[in-house]
Amino acid sequence: MLSNRRLAAAFVLALTSTSVARSATLAAGFSETKLVEGLNRPTAMAIAADGRVFVCLQHGELRIVKDGALLDAPFVALPLDATEERGLLGVALDPNFESNQHVYVYYTATTPTLHNRVSRFTADGDVAVEGSESVVLDLDSLNAAYHNGGAIHFGIDGKLYVAVGDNVEGANSQTFENRLGKILRINADGTIPLDNPFYATAEGDNRAIWALGLRNPFTFAVEPYSGRMLINDVGQGEFEEINEGIAGANYGWPLKEGPSADPAFQGPLYSYGHGWEPFEGCAITGGAFYTPMTANFPGEWYGSYFFGDLCGGWINRLDAANGNSVTAFASDIAGPVDIKVGPDGRLYYLAIGWTDDAGELFSVEYTGDATPPTDIPPTDIPPTDTPPPDSPGETADITLLGTPIALITEPTGIGNASLEVIRDGVYPDLGSADSAQTYDTKTGDQEREFDWVGYSFGEAHTFTALDFQAGMRWVDGGWFDALSVQVRVSGVWTDVEGVNADPVYPGGDVLSFERFALTFPPTVGDGIRIAGVPGGSERFISIGELRVGAAD
Repeated sequence: MLSNRRLAAAFVLALTSTSVARSATLAAGFSETKLVEGLNRPTAMAIAADGRVFVCLQHGELRIVKDGALLDAPFVALPLDATEERGLLGVALDPNFESNQHVYVYYTATTPTLHNRVSRFTADGDVAVEGSESVVLDLDSLNAAYHNGGAIHFGIDGKLYVAVGDNVEGANSQTFENRLGKILRINADGTIPLDNPFYATAEGDNRAIWALGLRNPFTFAVEPYSGRMLINDVGQGEFEEINEGIAGANYGWPLKEGPSADPAFQGPLYSYGHGWEPFEGCAITGGAFYTPMTANFPGEWYGSYFFGDLCGGWINRLDAANGNSVTAFASDIAGPVDIKVGPDGRLYYLAIGWTDDAGELFSVEYTGDATPPTDIPPTDIPPTDTPPPDSPGETADITLLGTPIALITEPTGIGNASLEVIRDGVYPDLGSADSAQTYDTKTGDQEREFDWVGYSFGEAHTFTALDFQAGMRWVDGGWFDALSVQVRVSGVWTDVEGVNADPVYPGGDVLSFERFALTFPPTVGDGIRIAGVPGGSERFISIGELRVGAAD
């Protein structure tokens, strides 16, 4: 949640406007519908595939909006501390929600000390099963009532990501002695993944740290096909930030705020200053990628990132396809706190209002003349009419490509830094030294125990094979010590059994740009990757080309 101090600043702005209660001003061709009003300090929401909206109220109720109406009974009512920025602050639905009915929440628990907690509940229709709470994560004790963070989301890797504020102590953000001021990455049951970036260097529960140097990451979003994460970090006196979510990144707080050329820190993708002019504000809130399976917005809006500002009362659009340009989308909103895209292709936003019981939920739809896209999700894949040349074995017809994904997205080696190189159709000769045709994952992390590269798809396929060309092999790495194929099913990556490699993958004896046909029994999923233990003293892998075969 955001402090009463920032809400007061926003309220002053509202009082100086022509009207406090009014409809938002939207971009041309869009209209909005008020779904619910009278919400008591809403903070966050999640939308199920069936269209139900789960809404967090700061005082502890998780409510459901169903068929456009707020249900009378809460899903669950939690005993908690809702002082200032504490309370019920985040909600996420399990990737397998339709089958397991698991709902995760982030809230401020009161025992044995004041601290933030992530718990899992099991749904029975529109209410939680009594007694079903299972504590997933208990965070560090709190000293202050501010900077709690609270957003929680599942990544496409099936892991739960948790945004935690610094609790008004900037030094927390730069230490590995606690989990405050960080993005955490955990398994759905609360255990810590072995491939976390600081697993080998941090200790105990702090091995859950995935990125650090954040002040108050109240909201973030994960793009459902590529896995890209953008983190909204609420600033102090100068800037609000949108940061690329990168494993192991340090965003610099409290040593920096806003743009910085310091190579020790990951600078923001976009930042804006404090004030009351257009494109200014005081607290960045809400974030959503517009990439639904069913689109309502016109094609040029697909892939946009929407974000809001509590004090500015606006929602803006960041357009990655046009150099991350930012344009206005909606204004005159009474305190936007969260933004989501529904399965119907509409944009939903939650406004806290300027007084208790003044919160509202809106949906925004396109009503103009432009045509929504039909090729969803977009992948910008090069033509695949011709199969790759000289494929070994039975892989000559392997042409399926998706959106490239990787554990390491910003390598520091001498290979090509763009993942696009793994699907450009260029196959260097065996033993060549063409580093420009290599995607290597070298970062200097000599303790890495797991690495992967693969593809994400917008729909399920029945995978049967991979055509894998290794990249350049260096003396200090560029291969898998142990290689496996994994397929993503309902957000969870699982090893494929019965993989046959032709020729047999030789580990550290692999040659530069050596090619392998990996075949296996038909396996259904919406993502596929090659994964395993990276080799060499620098612990990294190297990929030249990767193509996928499917029975469909």
